[in-house]
Amino acid sequence: MRLTEFFDRGEFVVTAEVGPPKGFHIEHLVEEANEFLKGRVHAVNVTDNQSSVMRLGSLATCKVLKDNGLNTIFQVTCRDRNRIALQSDILSAALLGIDNLLLLTGDHTTLGDHPQAKPVFDLDSVSLTHAVKRMEEGFDIAGNAIDGEFPKFSKGAVVSPCSDSVDAQLAKMEQKVKAGVEYFQTQGVYEPEKFIKFMDKAKQFGVPVQLGIIIPKNVGMVRYMNANVAGVHVPDDMIEELKADKEKTKAGITGVEISARIIKECKDYCQGVHIMALGWESKIPAILDQAGL
Repeated sequence: MRLTEFFDRGEFVVTAEVGPPKGFHIEHLVEEANEFLKGRVHAVNVTDNQSSVMRLGSLATCKVLKDNGLNTIFQVTCRDRNRIALQSDILSAALLGIDNLLLLTGDHTTLGDHPQAKPVFDLDSVSLTHAVKRMEEGFDIAGNAIDGEFPKFSKGAVVSPCSDSVDAQLAKMEQKVKAGVEYFQTQGVYEPEKFIKFMDKAKQFGVPVQLGIIIPKNVGMVRYMNANVAGVHVPDDMIEELKADKEKTKAGITGVEISARIIKECKDYCQGVHIMALGWESKIPAILDQAGL
């Protein structure tokens, strides 16, 4: 089911992200999705070679999860495929009945486990969104007709509300909306006051926004994000909170409490939440419970 249908009903839309393994045995991923996500989230995002690390494909994983009764979001990055392959994969998603997309430019290959790989970037997230919109109208990006009726997708993109350059983020957001983006998922938010100020400006676009939550696992993780992840800043008081009780933090209790608190502070200013658990999918039900969702 398309995510936009849930937004149109006025539902607070909850999604979660899973990463395919570096291999093709996904029984554990499917078990965890069935146990911790089914019935609790509206859809499951499947990453596409996240952080430029070669893994099982997003499309194949989406199909397996869909066959197990989960609504899925096919993440598509422009880094590894040219416009021919990207459009071909969108056609494949249509064939498989996967009707939610998250369209991304993608991390550079130098960040991943194949740093010598040649990046493609034939399109970016804006031009890829335009290509999908044209396909929905019955044409490929070169203007050639597509055989038969083409289905409608929910087309999503990302935005970084806590970036140092808010105006630049708003400008990118506007470009994406004009290209056809229908919902946004944000980069991880740890500063609710910045998110709320950003949303006050972003509401002009009239497009649903899901608050991004990255569960903070430990001090090392959040310090790494502060140093290396653009648009993410974990405040010092939150780092001290993770330091305060090491056993509580190790058990994930502190991360759950922080995540739930951020959701509660921000949920009146957005239309949903997207949780990036990074292997802690088992914590998602507790976060949602504590956040009152």
